[in-house]
Amino acid sequence: MKVDVLLGLQWGDEGKGKIVDVITPDYDIIARFQGGPNAGHTLIFEGQKQVLHTIPSGIFRSNTLNVIGNGVVIDPVTLKAEILEIEKKGVDVTKNLLISKKAHLILPTHKILDRYSEESKGKKKIGSTLKGIGPTYMDKTGRNGLRMGDTQGDQFKERYDTLVAKHIRLLGDYPYQDLLKETENAWFEAIEFLSKIELIDSEHYLNNALQSGKKILAEGAQGTLLDIDFGTYPFVTSSNTVTAGTCTGLGIAPNKVGEVIGIFKAYCTRVGSGPFPTELENEVGQKIREIGHEYGATTGRDRRCGWIDLPALKYANMINGVTQLSMMKADVLDTFDTIHVCTHYKVNGELVDYLPYDITGMDIEPVYKEVKGWNTDLTGLKDLKNAPQEFLDYIAYLEQELNVPISIVSVGPDRDQTINRG
Repeated sequence: MKVDVLLGLQWGDEGKGKIVDVITPDYDIIARFQGGPNAGHTLIFEGQKQVLHTIPSGIFRSNTLNVIGNGVVIDPVTLKAEILEIEKKGVDVTKNLLISKKAHLILPTHKILDRYSEESKGKKKIGSTLKGIGPTYMDKTGRNGLRMGDTQGDQFKERYDTLVAKHIRLLGDYPYQDLLKETENAWFEAIEFLSKIELIDSEHYLNNALQSGKKILAEGAQGTLLDIDFGTYPFVTSSNTVTAGTCTGLGIAPNKVGEVIGIFKAYCTRVGSGPFPTELENEVGQKIREIGHEYGATTGRDRRCGWIDLPALKYANMINGVTQLSMMKADVLDTFDTIHVCTHYKVNGELVDYLPYDITGMDIEPVYKEVKGWNTDLTGLKDLKNAPQEFLDYIAYLEQELNVPISIVSVGPDRDQTINRG
C-alpha cells in the first residue's frame, strides 16, 4: 500500500478540507503532516459549517481514524476548543483522534514572541497570523522545543519553565507580563484536557498500518507557494507544505507515496503580505471576493483575489509531483462574460512561463489569455454531462496547459456540490 497525499497548490485556502471530507470514505486513516492552527479547513455538510485548525478533516466520518503527525505544531488551547466544538455535534473525538508524541507544542510565550517579531518589522511585516507558529518551529530546529510526549514526563513543568525563561530574555523590555498572565493558566488546563487523547509513536503506527493494508491519506495545510523552501520567501509559512513534507511530517518513506492530489481554485487568492502577480485591486477583484466569500477562515482578513496563474500552478505541480487535480469554487466565476488566464509573466521585458527566484522585488506583468465564460449557475450541477460547453472548455484548457487530469470539480461549498470525474 501507498500513502496518497492531498495538498494546496496556491497560497492556501484552496478548499483542501472539503475534498478530504468528500474522499475520506475511501481511506482508513487521515493524517495531517505539517502546519499548525494557522490553518483553516472549512467543511460544510447537512447545512452546517465547521472550521478545523489542527484536527484532520476526516474527523466527521466515524469509520476513519485521524492522526495529527509529528510535523504539526499544536496549540493546546486551540485544540481543546476545537475538540469541544466537534463534540457538540455528537462526535466522540477520543475514539478516532490520535496525536504523535513528537508533535511540538506552541507555548503562550511563542505567541508573544510572534507578536513582538511582527510589530518590530513595521511596514515590512510578513502578515503572520500571530499564532506562534514561526517561533515554535524555530525552537524545534534550535533543539529547544517541547513535544506532546514530554507532557507525560516528570520534568515537564521544569522544562516548560526553562523554555519560557529563554523566551523572556529574548523579549527584553517588551511588555509581555499581562499577556502571559492571561494565557498561561488556560494553557495548562488545556494540556490536562488533552491527556484524554491517545499519544502514539506515529511513524511506527502509520507504517504498520500500511503493512497491514490500511489506506492512508496525508493532509497538508496552507499551500505550495507558502512553503518555507519553495514559496514566495520570506512571505511564507514555517514548514514544508509540499509533498516532501509528508515524509518528514509523518515518517513515511518517499517510495511509499502514491497519488498526489493537488487542490486549486478556478481563480487565485492570497491572505497577508507578499507578491501576487495576478492580483486584481479593482472592482473585478472585489466581485470575486464577495461572491466567493473570500475572508480568512482563521484570521477573518480579506483575501486578496486575482485570476488563475498557470506559471505558478505548473511550478507547484512540478515540485509536488501532482498526479491529479481538484478544481475548487468554479461557481464563483458563473457570472463573468470573460475569464482571464495568466499564461506567462513579462519580467523586466522578458516573457517567461515559470516562477522566477524572489518575485518580491521584480517588475512582473501578467500576460493573459481570454477565455469565454459560461454565464450559467453551476451550483446545482450534479453531472458534467449537463454542464455548459464553455465550462467544459475551461476544464479542458486547464488540463491541456497543466498536463494533469482534473479529477474533481467543486461547484459549491457543500460536500454534495462535488463532481467526481474519476
